[in-house]
Amino acid sequence: MTRETIAVFDFDGTITRKDTLLEFIKFSKGKRQFYFGFFLFSPLLVAMKLKLYPNWKAKQKLFSYFYKSISIKLFDEWGNRFSFEIDKIVRPKAMETIKLHKENSDKIVIISASIENWIKPWAEKTDVEIVFATKIETDKNGLLTGRFLTKNCYGQEKVNRLLEMFPDRKDYKFIAYGDSRGDKELINFADEGFYNKFK
Repeated sequence: MTRETIAVFDFDGTITRKDTLLEFIKFSKGKRQFYFGFFLFSPLLVAMKLKLYPNWKAKQKLFSYFYKSISIKLFDEWGNRFSFEIDKIVRPKAMETIKLHKENSDKIVIISASIENWIKPWAEKTDVEIVFATKIETDKNGLLTGRFLTKNCYGQEKVNRLLEMFPDRKDYKFIAYGDSRGDKELINFADEGFYNKFK
C-alpha cells in the first residue's frame, strides 16, 4: 500500500522572498511608522540577533507596539487585503513545487511562526488547506491584546505541530522545505528535507 505524502512548507523566506510580518507592518501602518517603531526597538532586535533575548518575546513586543487595542475585524481586513500583496513576493520555484505536489495529490501544509491572519487567506486562495501559524489573542471586546495564543512555531515546535495533526509517522511520507535555523528540526525529521531549495 502506497503511503500518503505530506509536503510541509515554511512560509517566510521559503515560499516568500521577504519576512511577511515586516511587510505587513509596512502595509498596514505605513513606512514612516514602521521605521520609527524599529528605531525604538533596535536595541531589543540587536539583542535578539545576538541570541541574548528570545526571538518570540521580541516578536511579541514588536507586534504589541503596532497592534495592541486594534479591532480584530480591522486586523482581519488588513490580513485579507495583504494576502494579495504576498503574491508579489512569492518565489516562483516554490509555487511550481506546490503545483507539482497538488498534481501528485499530496497533502500540502504550511507551518510558520508568522501570523495566521494573513497566511490563511493567502493559503485559501492558493488551495492549501492546512496552516499551522501563530494565533493572536483578543479581549472580550474583540480588541487585540498584543499577545500570542500559541507557542512560537520555531524549531522543535514545528515538528510538534505536525505530529499533533499527523501522529502516526509511519503512515505517511514526509517532505519538508525550509530556509532558516528555525526549520532545522523539521527538515531533519523529514524523509526528504530541502534547505533553500527555491533560492
